Amino acid sequence: MSSSREQFGSRLGFILAAAGSAVGIGNMVGFPVAATKNGGGAFLLIYAIFVAFICLPVMLAEMSVGRHSRKDPLGAYSTMSNNHGPWKLAGWLSIITPFMIAVFYLVITVWIFGYLFQTVTGNLTMLANPATFGSFINNYNLFYYMLAVLAIVYLILQGGVKQGIEKAAKVMMPALFIMLLGLVVFVLTLDNAFAGVKYYIIPDFSKITASVVSAALSQAFFSLSLGMGIMITYGSYLDKKSDVPGSAKMVALLDTAVAFIAGLVILPAVFSFNPNIDTSTLSDSSVGMIFTFLPKIFLALQADIGYIGASIVASLFFILVFFAAITSMVSIFEVPVSALMEEKKYSRRKALSLLGVLLVLMSMMAATSFGITDLLTNFVSYAEQQKSFFDVIIDVFYDTILPLNGFLICVFVIYRWKKAEFNKELDNGSPSYENSWFERYVNFSVGTFIPVILLLVFINTVALKYFGAALIG
Repeated sequence: MSSSREQFGSRLGFILAAAGSAVGIGNMVGFPVAATKNGGGAFLLIYAIFVAFICLPVMLAEMSVGRHSRKDPLGAYSTMSNNHGPWKLAGWLSIITPFMIAVFYLVITVWIFGYLFQTVTGNLTMLANPATFGSFINNYNLFYYMLAVLAIVYLILQGGVKQGIEKAAKVMMPALFIMLLGLVVFVLTLDNAFAGVKYYIIPDFSKITASVVSAALSQAFFSLSLGMGIMITYGSYLDKKSDVPGSAKMVALLDTAVAFIAGLVILPAVFSFNPNIDTSTLSDSSVGMIFTFLPKIFLALQADIGYIGASIVASLFFILVFFAAITSMVSIFEVPVSALMEEKKYSRRKALSLLGVLLVLMSMMAATSFGITDLLTNFVSYAEQQKSFFDVIIDVFYDTILPLNGFLICVFVIYRWKKAEFNKELDNGSPSYENSWFERYVNFSVGTFIPVILLLVFINTVALKYFGAALIG
Protein backbone atom coordinates (compact mmCIF):
# COMPACT_ATOMS: atom_id res chain seq x y z
CA MET A 1 0.00 0.00 0.00
CA SER A 2 1.12 3.52 -0.69
CA SER A 3 2.63 5.23 2.32
CA SER A 4 2.92 8.63 0.63
CA ARG A 5 -0.77 8.96 -0.21
CA GLU A 6 -2.13 12.49 0.24
CA GLN A 7 -4.66 13.02 3.02
CA PHE A 8 -7.39 15.46 3.97
CA GLY A 9 -6.33 17.77 6.75
CA SER A 10 -9.52 17.48 8.77
CA ARG A 11 -12.82 15.62 8.99
CA LEU A 12 -14.67 18.84 8.16
CA GLY A 13 -12.53 19.27 5.06
CA PHE A 14 -13.36 15.75 3.89
CA ILE A 15 -17.09 16.17 4.55
CA LEU A 16 -17.23 19.49 2.69
CA ALA A 17 -15.18 18.13 -0.22
CA ALA A 18 -17.30 14.97 -0.49
CA ALA A 19 -20.49 17.01 -0.16
CA GLY A 20 -19.12 19.37 -2.81
CA SER A 21 -18.70 16.44 -5.18
CA ALA A 22 -22.29 15.36 -4.49
CA VAL A 23 -23.83 18.84 -4.66
CA GLY A 24 -24.06 19.65 -8.35
CA ILE A 25 -26.36 20.86 -11.08
CA GLY A 26 -28.74 17.98 -10.36
CA ASN A 27 -29.22 19.18 -6.77
CA MET A 28 -29.64 22.82 -7.63
CA VAL A 29 -32.17 22.41 -10.44
CA GLY A 30 -32.77 18.77 -11.39
CA PHE A 31 -34.03 17.69 -7.97
CA PRO A 32 -36.63 20.49 -7.54
CA VAL A 33 -37.96 19.88 -11.05
CA ALA A 34 -38.11 16.10 -10.54
CA ALA A 35 -39.92 16.58 -7.23
CA THR A 36 -42.41 18.98 -8.79
CA LYS A 37 -43.20 16.73 -11.73
CA ASN A 38 -43.40 13.57 -9.63
CA GLY A 39 -45.75 14.24 -6.74
CA GLY A 40 -44.02 16.96 -4.70
CA GLY A 41 -43.75 15.92 -1.07
CA ALA A 42 -44.30 12.24 -1.92
CA PHE A 43 -41.24 12.33 -4.17
CA LEU A 44 -39.24 13.97 -1.35
CA LEU A 45 -40.19 11.15 1.00
CA ILE A 46 -39.25 8.41 -1.47
CA TYR A 47 -36.00 10.20 -2.29
CA ALA A 48 -35.05 10.46 1.41
CA ILE A 49 -35.80 6.75 1.93
CA PHE A 50 -33.57 5.80 -0.99
CA VAL A 51 -30.74 8.03 0.25
CA ALA A 52 -30.86 6.50 3.74
CA PHE A 53 -31.50 2.85 2.92
CA ILE A 54 -29.80 2.31 -0.46
CA CYS A 55 -27.36 5.09 -1.30
CA LEU A 56 -25.74 5.43 2.14
CA PRO A 57 -24.69 1.73 2.30
CA VAL A 58 -23.24 1.98 -1.24
CA MET A 59 -21.33 5.10 -0.20
CA LEU A 60 -19.91 3.23 2.80
CA ALA A 61 -18.82 0.40 0.50
CA GLU A 62 -16.96 2.82 -1.77
CA MET A 63 -15.34 4.81 1.05
CA SER A 64 -14.21 1.68 2.91
CA VAL A 65 -12.56 0.21 -0.20
CA GLY A 66 -10.72 3.49 -0.78
CA ARG A 67 -9.47 3.87 2.78
CA HIS A 68 -8.43 0.22 3.10
CA SER A 69 -6.47 0.18 -0.15
CA ARG A 70 -5.17 3.77 0.02
CA LYS A 71 -5.39 3.72 -3.78
CA ASP A 72 -7.41 4.97 -6.73
CA PRO A 73 -10.33 2.76 -7.93
CA LEU A 74 -8.19 0.83 -10.44
CA GLY A 75 -5.47 0.21 -7.86
CA ALA A 76 -8.04 -0.67 -5.19
CA TYR A 77 -9.82 -3.29 -7.28
CA SER A 78 -6.52 -4.72 -8.51
CA THR A 79 -4.70 -5.07 -5.17
CA MET A 80 -7.73 -6.20 -3.18
CA SER A 81 -8.58 -8.90 -5.76
CA ASN A 82 -4.96 -9.98 -6.31
CA ASN A 83 -5.07 -8.66 -9.88
CA HIS A 84 -8.06 -10.79 -10.81
CA GLY A 85 -8.98 -9.93 -14.41
CA PRO A 86 -12.73 -9.21 -14.10
CA TRP A 87 -12.18 -6.96 -11.08
CA LYS A 88 -9.45 -5.02 -12.89
CA LEU A 89 -12.08 -4.37 -15.56
CA ALA A 90 -14.36 -2.98 -12.83
CA GLY A 91 -11.47 -0.74 -11.77
CA TRP A 92 -11.02 0.54 -15.31
CA LEU A 93 -14.74 1.28 -15.54
CA SER A 94 -14.42 3.35 -12.35
CA ILE A 95 -11.65 5.42 -13.99
CA ILE A 96 -13.04 5.84 -17.50
CA THR A 97 -16.56 6.68 -16.28
CA PRO A 98 -15.68 9.83 -14.29
CA PHE A 99 -13.37 11.04 -17.06
CA MET A 100 -16.14 10.80 -19.65
CA ILE A 101 -18.63 12.38 -17.24
CA ALA A 102 -16.12 15.21 -16.78
CA VAL A 103 -16.27 15.77 -20.56
CA PHE A 104 -19.97 16.62 -20.66
CA TYR A 105 -19.95 18.20 -17.19
CA LEU A 106 -17.27 20.65 -18.34
CA VAL A 107 -19.46 21.70 -21.27
CA ILE A 108 -22.43 22.41 -18.99
CA THR A 109 -20.19 24.22 -16.48
CA VAL A 110 -18.91 26.41 -19.31
CA TRP A 111 -22.49 27.28 -20.28
CA ILE A 112 -23.21 28.23 -16.67
CA PHE A 113 -20.09 30.41 -16.48
CA GLY A 114 -21.07 32.10 -19.74
CA TYR A 115 -24.57 32.86 -18.44
CA LEU A 116 -23.08 34.12 -15.18
CA PHE A 117 -20.77 36.46 -17.11
CA GLN A 118 -23.64 37.76 -19.26
CA THR A 119 -25.87 38.28 -16.22
CA VAL A 120 -23.22 40.18 -14.26
CA THR A 121 -22.54 42.40 -17.27
CA GLY A 122 -26.23 43.40 -17.53
CA ASN A 123 -27.51 41.16 -20.32
CA LEU A 124 -30.36 39.44 -18.47
CA THR A 125 -32.90 40.58 -21.10
CA MET A 126 -30.91 38.82 -23.80
CA LEU A 127 -30.69 35.60 -21.75
CA ALA A 128 -34.47 35.60 -21.18
CA ASN A 129 -35.02 35.41 -24.94
CA PRO A 130 -35.89 31.74 -25.75
CA ALA A 131 -33.72 31.87 -28.87
CA THR A 132 -30.59 32.89 -26.96
CA PHE A 133 -29.56 29.48 -25.66
CA GLY A 134 -29.44 27.87 -29.09
CA SER A 135 -27.23 30.60 -30.50
CA PHE A 136 -25.14 30.75 -27.30
CA ILE A 137 -24.06 27.08 -27.40
CA ASN A 138 -23.16 27.34 -31.09
CA ASN A 139 -21.01 30.44 -30.74
CA TYR A 140 -17.22 30.08 -30.84
CA ASN A 141 -16.95 32.60 -27.97
CA LEU A 142 -17.85 29.62 -25.82
CA PHE A 143 -14.24 28.49 -25.94
CA TYR A 144 -13.08 31.63 -24.13
CA TYR A 145 -15.37 30.69 -21.25
CA MET A 146 -13.96 27.16 -21.39
CA LEU A 147 -10.44 28.50 -20.87
CA ALA A 148 -11.57 30.39 -17.77
CA VAL A 149 -13.30 27.34 -16.27
CA LEU A 150 -10.33 25.08 -17.03
CA ALA A 151 -8.01 27.56 -15.33
CA ILE A 152 -10.12 27.47 -12.15
CA VAL A 153 -10.29 23.66 -12.12
CA TYR A 154 -6.55 23.38 -12.81
CA LEU A 155 -5.60 25.79 -10.02
CA ILE A 156 -7.71 23.89 -7.49
CA LEU A 157 -6.44 20.44 -8.49
CA GLN A 158 -2.84 21.59 -8.78
CA GLY A 159 -2.97 22.49 -5.09
CA GLY A 160 -3.51 18.81 -4.26
CA VAL A 161 -5.87 17.31 -1.72
CA LYS A 162 -5.23 19.52 1.31
CA GLN A 163 -4.21 22.82 -0.28
CA GLY A 164 -6.43 22.54 -3.36
CA ILE A 165 -9.58 20.41 -3.06
CA GLU A 166 -10.07 20.79 0.69
CA LYS A 167 -9.29 24.52 0.78
CA ALA A 168 -11.63 25.24 -2.15
CA ALA A 169 -14.41 23.19 -0.54
CA LYS A 170 -14.03 25.07 2.75
CA VAL A 171 -14.64 28.35 0.91
CA MET A 172 -17.14 27.37 -1.77
CA MET A 173 -19.47 25.12 0.22
CA PRO A 174 -20.18 27.53 3.12
CA ALA A 175 -20.54 30.36 0.58
CA LEU A 176 -23.01 28.24 -1.39
CA PHE A 177 -25.09 27.51 1.73
CA ILE A 178 -25.15 31.16 2.82
CA MET A 179 -26.12 32.48 -0.62
CA LEU A 180 -28.69 29.73 -1.07
CA LEU A 181 -30.37 30.53 2.26
CA GLY A 182 -30.29 34.25 1.44
CA LEU A 183 -31.96 33.58 -1.90
CA VAL A 184 -34.64 31.47 -0.18
CA VAL A 185 -35.45 34.33 2.21
CA PHE A 186 -35.76 36.73 -0.72
CA VAL A 187 -37.88 34.43 -2.90
CA LEU A 188 -40.31 33.68 -0.07
CA THR A 189 -41.13 37.40 0.16
CA LEU A 190 -42.51 37.39 -3.41
CA ASP A 191 -46.24 37.39 -4.11
CA ASN A 192 -47.79 33.91 -4.30
CA ALA A 193 -44.47 32.29 -3.34
CA PHE A 194 -46.05 30.09 -0.69
CA ALA A 195 -48.26 28.47 -3.32
CA GLY A 196 -45.04 27.03 -4.69
CA VAL A 197 -43.95 25.93 -1.20
CA LYS A 198 -47.29 24.21 -0.68
CA TYR A 199 -47.05 22.37 -3.98
CA TYR A 200 -43.45 21.39 -3.27
CA ILE A 201 -43.95 20.09 0.27
CA ILE A 202 -47.46 18.62 0.52
CA PRO A 203 -47.42 15.05 -0.84
CA ASP A 204 -49.65 13.96 -3.69
CA PHE A 205 -49.44 10.18 -3.34
CA SER A 206 -51.78 9.63 -6.28
CA LYS A 207 -48.91 10.56 -8.60
CA ILE A 208 -46.60 7.83 -7.32
CA THR A 209 -45.98 5.23 -10.02
CA ALA A 210 -43.23 2.70 -10.78
CA SER A 211 -41.57 5.24 -13.08
CA VAL A 212 -41.64 7.90 -10.34
CA VAL A 213 -40.05 5.49 -7.86
CA SER A 214 -37.37 4.66 -10.44
CA ALA A 215 -36.78 8.39 -11.04
CA ALA A 216 -36.33 8.99 -7.30
CA LEU A 217 -33.81 6.16 -7.02
CA SER A 218 -31.84 7.41 -10.00
CA GLN A 219 -31.84 10.98 -8.69
CA ALA A 220 -30.67 9.85 -5.24
CA PHE A 221 -27.96 7.53 -6.56
CA PHE A 222 -26.57 9.99 -9.08
CA SER A 223 -26.88 12.95 -6.72
CA LEU A 224 -24.51 11.39 -4.19
CA SER A 225 -21.77 10.82 -6.82
CA LEU A 226 -21.98 7.05 -6.49
CA GLY A 227 -20.56 4.75 -9.14
CA MET A 228 -18.05 7.39 -10.31
CA GLY A 229 -15.05 6.30 -8.24
CA ILE A 230 -15.13 9.62 -6.38
CA MET A 231 -15.92 8.18 -2.96
CA ILE A 232 -13.29 5.44 -3.44
CA THR A 233 -10.71 8.10 -4.30
CA TYR A 234 -11.73 10.44 -1.48
CA GLY A 235 -11.85 7.51 0.93
CA SER A 236 -8.23 6.74 0.04
CA TYR A 237 -7.30 10.21 1.37
CA LEU A 238 -8.69 9.41 4.85
CA ASP A 239 -6.56 8.23 7.75
CA LYS A 240 -7.40 5.14 9.78
CA LYS A 241 -8.77 7.19 12.68
CA SER A 242 -11.51 8.78 10.58
CA ASP A 243 -15.13 7.96 11.35
CA VAL A 244 -16.23 6.80 7.90
CA PRO A 245 -19.88 5.93 8.78
CA GLY A 246 -20.36 9.25 10.59
CA SER A 247 -18.79 11.22 7.74
CA ALA A 248 -20.90 9.41 5.13
CA LYS A 249 -24.07 10.29 7.04
CA MET A 250 -23.08 13.97 7.10
CA VAL A 251 -22.33 13.98 3.37
CA ALA A 252 -25.72 12.42 2.59
CA LEU A 253 -27.47 14.86 4.93
CA LEU A 254 -25.77 17.94 3.44
CA ASP A 255 -26.43 16.81 -0.11
CA THR A 256 -30.11 16.20 0.59
CA ALA A 257 -30.42 19.50 2.47
CA VAL A 258 -29.01 21.48 -0.47
CA ALA A 259 -31.36 19.73 -2.90
CA PHE A 260 -34.36 20.44 -0.67
CA ILE A 261 -33.44 24.09 -0.06
CA ALA A 262 -32.83 24.61 -3.79
CA GLY A 263 -36.45 23.60 -4.28
CA LEU A 264 -37.46 26.40 -1.91
CA VAL A 265 -35.79 28.82 -4.32
CA ILE A 266 -37.03 27.52 -7.65
CA LEU A 267 -40.64 26.48 -7.02
CA PRO A 268 -41.77 29.63 -5.14
CA ALA A 269 -40.11 31.71 -7.87
CA VAL A 270 -41.90 29.73 -10.58
CA PHE A 271 -45.30 30.13 -8.90
CA SER A 272 -44.66 33.81 -8.21
CA PHE A 273 -43.88 34.33 -11.88
CA ASN A 274 -46.97 32.42 -13.01
CA PRO A 275 -49.50 31.55 -10.25
CA ASN A 276 -51.55 29.39 -12.63
CA ILE A 277 -48.66 27.48 -14.12
CA ASP A 278 -49.19 23.90 -15.26
CA THR A 279 -46.21 22.13 -13.66
CA SER A 280 -46.39 19.37 -16.26
CA THR A 281 -45.04 21.94 -18.75
CA LEU A 282 -41.80 22.38 -16.82
CA SER A 283 -38.73 21.03 -18.58
CA ASP A 284 -37.65 17.52 -17.63
CA SER A 285 -34.00 18.52 -17.86
CA SER A 286 -31.84 20.65 -15.60
CA VAL A 287 -30.38 22.25 -18.72
CA GLY A 288 -33.79 23.36 -19.95
CA MET A 289 -34.66 24.91 -16.60
CA ILE A 290 -31.35 26.71 -16.09
CA PHE A 291 -30.90 28.19 -19.53
CA THR A 292 -34.38 28.73 -20.95
CA PHE A 293 -36.96 28.95 -18.15
CA LEU A 294 -35.29 30.53 -15.13
CA PRO A 295 -33.84 33.61 -16.92
CA LYS A 296 -37.42 34.57 -17.85
CA ILE A 297 -38.46 34.23 -14.21
CA PHE A 298 -35.60 36.42 -13.01
CA LEU A 299 -36.35 39.06 -15.64
CA ALA A 300 -39.99 39.12 -14.49
CA LEU A 301 -38.78 40.21 -11.04
CA GLN A 302 -37.86 43.64 -12.46
CA ALA A 303 -41.50 44.71 -11.97
CA ASP A 304 -40.89 44.51 -8.20
CA ILE A 305 -37.17 45.19 -7.72
CA GLY A 306 -36.08 46.84 -10.95
CA TYR A 307 -33.77 45.56 -13.69
CA ILE A 308 -30.61 45.91 -11.60
CA GLY A 309 -32.21 44.09 -8.69
CA ALA A 310 -33.40 41.28 -10.99
CA SER A 311 -29.91 41.03 -12.47
CA ILE A 312 -28.38 40.77 -8.98
CA VAL A 313 -30.76 37.96 -8.02
CA ALA A 314 -30.04 36.14 -11.30
CA SER A 315 -26.31 36.62 -10.77
CA LEU A 316 -26.53 35.12 -7.27
CA PHE A 317 -28.37 32.11 -8.65
CA PHE A 318 -25.81 31.50 -11.40
CA ILE A 319 -22.96 31.92 -8.90
CA LEU A 320 -24.62 29.25 -6.75
CA VAL A 321 -24.99 26.83 -9.65
CA PHE A 322 -21.45 27.61 -10.82
CA PHE A 323 -20.00 26.86 -7.37
CA ALA A 324 -21.95 23.60 -7.28
CA ALA A 325 -20.74 22.70 -10.76
CA ILE A 326 -17.09 23.55 -10.03
CA THR A 327 -16.94 21.50 -6.81
CA SER A 328 -18.43 18.53 -8.66
CA MET A 329 -16.15 19.03 -11.66
CA VAL A 330 -13.06 19.07 -9.44
CA SER A 331 -14.12 15.86 -7.68
CA ILE A 332 -14.97 14.05 -10.90
CA PHE A 333 -11.67 14.93 -12.59
CA GLU A 334 -9.61 14.08 -9.50
CA VAL A 335 -10.44 10.37 -9.99
CA PRO A 336 -8.52 9.84 -13.27
CA VAL A 337 -5.81 12.29 -12.13
CA SER A 338 -5.30 10.28 -8.94
CA ALA A 339 -5.21 7.04 -10.95
CA LEU A 340 -2.56 8.32 -13.35
CA MET A 341 -0.44 9.55 -10.44
CA GLU A 342 -0.72 6.23 -8.62
CA GLU A 343 -0.48 3.78 -11.51
CA LYS A 344 2.15 5.58 -13.63
CA LYS A 345 3.91 7.43 -10.79
CA TYR A 346 3.37 10.74 -12.57
CA SER A 347 3.57 14.02 -10.71
CA ARG A 348 0.26 15.80 -10.13
CA ARG A 349 1.25 18.50 -12.62
CA LYS A 350 2.10 15.98 -15.35
CA ALA A 351 -1.07 13.95 -14.78
CA LEU A 352 -3.19 17.10 -14.85
CA SER A 353 -1.53 18.33 -18.04
CA LEU A 354 -1.92 15.06 -19.96
CA LEU A 355 -5.50 14.42 -18.92
CA GLY A 356 -6.32 18.10 -19.28
CA VAL A 357 -5.33 18.09 -22.96
CA LEU A 358 -7.46 15.01 -23.58
CA LEU A 359 -10.36 16.56 -21.64
CA VAL A 360 -10.18 19.75 -23.70
CA LEU A 361 -10.15 17.86 -27.00
CA MET A 362 -13.10 15.66 -26.10
CA SER A 363 -15.03 18.55 -24.52
CA MET A 364 -14.57 20.58 -27.70
CA MET A 365 -16.03 17.66 -29.64
CA ALA A 366 -18.99 17.54 -27.25
CA ALA A 367 -19.44 21.33 -27.33
CA THR A 368 -19.57 21.37 -31.14
CA SER A 369 -22.13 18.55 -31.37
CA PHE A 370 -25.15 20.89 -31.23
CA GLY A 371 -24.98 22.06 -34.82
CA ILE A 372 -21.47 23.39 -35.42
CA THR A 373 -20.13 20.01 -36.61
CA ASP A 374 -22.66 17.86 -38.45
CA LEU A 375 -20.69 14.62 -37.96
CA LEU A 376 -20.79 15.08 -34.18
CA THR A 377 -24.34 16.48 -34.14
CA ASN A 378 -25.68 13.39 -35.94
CA PHE A 379 -23.16 11.06 -34.36
CA VAL A 380 -25.15 7.82 -34.14
CA SER A 381 -28.70 6.48 -34.03
CA TYR A 382 -30.27 3.93 -31.67
CA ALA A 383 -33.77 3.18 -30.35
CA GLU A 384 -35.00 5.07 -33.43
CA GLN A 385 -33.47 8.32 -32.18
CA GLN A 386 -30.67 10.41 -33.62
CA LYS A 387 -27.98 11.11 -31.02
CA SER A 388 -25.21 13.68 -30.86
CA PHE A 389 -21.76 12.96 -29.44
CA PHE A 390 -22.83 14.83 -26.28
CA ASP A 391 -25.98 12.67 -26.00
CA VAL A 392 -24.01 9.44 -26.34
CA ILE A 393 -21.65 10.37 -23.50
CA ILE A 394 -24.59 11.04 -21.16
CA ASP A 395 -26.50 7.93 -22.22
CA VAL A 396 -23.54 5.56 -21.88
CA PHE A 397 -21.49 6.88 -19.00
CA TYR A 398 -24.02 8.74 -16.86
CA ASP A 399 -27.29 6.88 -17.30
CA THR A 400 -26.01 3.36 -18.01
CA ILE A 401 -22.63 2.68 -16.41
CA LEU A 402 -23.21 4.32 -13.00
CA PRO A 403 -25.74 1.74 -11.71
CA LEU A 404 -23.49 -1.02 -13.07
CA ASN A 405 -20.54 0.38 -11.12
CA GLY A 406 -22.75 0.51 -8.02
CA PHE A 407 -23.71 -3.14 -8.52
CA LEU A 408 -20.06 -4.15 -8.92
CA ILE A 409 -18.84 -2.40 -5.73
CA CYS A 410 -21.58 -4.12 -3.69
CA VAL A 411 -20.70 -7.57 -5.02
CA PHE A 412 -17.01 -6.85 -4.55
CA VAL A 413 -17.07 -5.82 -0.87
CA ILE A 414 -19.31 -8.69 0.28
CA TYR A 415 -18.31 -11.60 -1.93
CA ARG A 416 -14.71 -10.85 -2.93
CA TRP A 417 -13.32 -8.70 -0.10
CA LYS A 418 -15.65 -10.47 2.35
CA LYS A 419 -18.07 -9.12 4.93
CA ALA A 420 -15.70 -9.51 7.91
CA GLU A 421 -13.03 -7.29 6.32
CA PHE A 422 -15.66 -4.77 5.23
CA ASN A 423 -16.94 -4.52 8.83
CA LYS A 424 -13.44 -4.32 10.27
CA GLU A 425 -12.57 -1.36 8.04
CA LEU A 426 -15.71 0.59 8.97
CA ASP A 427 -15.36 -0.26 12.69
CA ASN A 428 -11.89 1.29 12.65
CA GLY A 429 -12.37 4.89 13.81
CA SER A 430 -16.06 4.40 14.59
CA PRO A 431 -16.59 2.32 17.78
CA SER A 432 -20.30 3.17 17.80
CA TYR A 433 -20.72 1.51 14.40
CA GLU A 434 -19.37 -1.84 15.57
CA ASN A 435 -22.16 -4.39 16.22
CA SER A 436 -24.81 -1.69 15.78
CA TRP A 437 -28.13 -2.16 14.00
CA PHE A 438 -26.79 0.10 11.27
CA GLU A 439 -23.82 -2.22 10.67
CA ARG A 440 -26.13 -5.22 10.47
CA TYR A 441 -28.41 -3.39 8.03
CA VAL A 442 -25.49 -2.30 5.81
CA ASN A 443 -24.18 -5.87 5.64
CA PHE A 444 -27.60 -7.29 4.81
CA SER A 445 -28.56 -4.64 2.24
CA VAL A 446 -25.22 -4.48 0.41
CA GLY A 447 -25.16 -8.27 0.19
CA THR A 448 -28.76 -8.82 -0.89
CA PHE A 449 -31.34 -6.42 -2.31
CA ILE A 450 -29.25 -3.32 -3.16
CA PRO A 451 -27.16 -5.03 -5.87
CA VAL A 452 -30.33 -6.64 -7.23
CA ILE A 453 -32.04 -3.24 -7.50
CA LEU A 454 -29.01 -1.65 -9.16
CA LEU A 455 -28.69 -4.53 -11.61
CA LEU A 456 -32.37 -4.18 -12.53
CA VAL A 457 -31.90 -0.41 -13.02
CA PHE A 458 -28.91 -1.13 -15.29
CA ILE A 459 -30.80 -3.73 -17.36
CA ASN A 460 -33.87 -1.51 -17.62
CA THR A 461 -31.74 1.46 -18.70
CA VAL A 462 -30.04 -0.58 -21.43
CA ALA A 463 -33.41 -1.84 -22.69
CA LEU A 464 -34.94 1.65 -22.68
CA LYS A 465 -31.98 3.71 -23.93
CA TYR A 466 -30.78 1.46 -26.72
CA PHE A 467 -33.79 -0.65 -27.68
CA GLY A 468 -36.70 1.62 -26.77
CA ALA A 469 -38.43 -0.98 -24.62
CA ALA A 470 -38.55 -0.38 -20.84
CA LEU A 471 -38.79 -3.50 -18.72
CA ILE A 472 -39.89 -1.62 -15.58
CA GLY A 473 -42.33 1.28 -15.18
